[in-house]
Amino acid sequence: MEGLELREDWLALTKEEILEPERPIVDPHFHFFVENEIFPHYQLEDLQRDSRRHNVLQAVFMECEEGYRKDGPEHLLSVGESEWVHDLAKKADRGPAGSVRIGGMIGDAQLYNGAVAAETLDAHLEASPIFRGVRDMGLWDASPEVENAEKPTDMNFYSETRFREGFAELAKRGLSFDAHQYHSQLPSVAELARAFPDTPIIVNHLGSPLGAGPYAGRHDELFPEWQKNVSEVASCENTTMKLGGIAMPWCGFGWQKREKPPTSDEFVTTYSRYYDHALQVFGPARCMFESNFPVDKLSLSYDVLWNAFKKIAAGYSEDEKEALFRGTATRVYRLEEI
Repeated sequence: MEGLELREDWLALTKEEILEPERPIVDPHFHFFVENEIFPHYQLEDLQRDSRRHNVLQAVFMECEEGYRKDGPEHLLSVGESEWVHDLAKKADRGPAGSVRIGGMIGDAQLYNGAVAAETLDAHLEASPIFRGVRDMGLWDASPEVENAEKPTDMNFYSETRFREGFAELAKRGLSFDAHQYHSQLPSVAELARAFPDTPIIVNHLGSPLGAGPYAGRHDELFPEWQKNVSEVASCENTTMKLGGIAMPWCGFGWQKREKPPTSDEFVTTYSRYYDHALQVFGPARCMFESNFPVDKLSLSYDVLWNAFKKIAAGYSEDEKEALFRGTATRVYRLEEI
């Protein structure tokens, strides 16, 4: 994958007035990129600038292999990310009134190390009071045209014995797990949830429907499989769904190739069937809107994205909207109320 670039001038070609500007929001999924050679660099000031027009009270950082320690035991290198984000959270707390705070973070504990992950988890908890859980990416597909995560060697990464040994350490510490895999692998997430009913599992990016390589242009064909697999995960009461993350270029919808980025109406027209089904089977109390910035920023602006979310949620009650925009994320990630 070649290096990616944010095109601020291109994003500015689509401008919208902010809908419901006073609605309080928790953004439960964003990244900071500083040293990454592929994803566009994105720092605290960028998040504060992007989120300032919507009423984003706080956000949850999602691991992205930044800020790692440069030396020491290999299984503790990722703890550097927790230390780094904790410092950024303290900096955000000193920011101007109304700017977004970092209320929680998800790190990488390399659960595939088995029982050794217990030491990694304890080190994360010691390093940061806002550490809430971990993500181990299980992304895998047999096609060489599809991007796979580093460790998985088949689609059943979450079923491997050593991974589950590490996973068992989460509930002992009251921690959650963010699952990131392709939609074809969702049955393995359901199996994991049934095996560990006391561990909250948050499915990232609407289950990541495949749209790259041999799956490009096949969204209609693949949608029933995605529906079925999402419904299976939803049958597990300890699972939650993040609604977002499928505007990424490799999801195959092609926004980045257009002369102008999409409007919120175009977004809703394209994606509403995914959101509607997830909301139907999970219910608003087990769903949360996410930005996945700056990765989804390759396709559209923060203003347009959250306007689209507000349009998708328009038919729900006020209590249900509160859950989707703030309540579910606050509860699942155990955030302080702001």
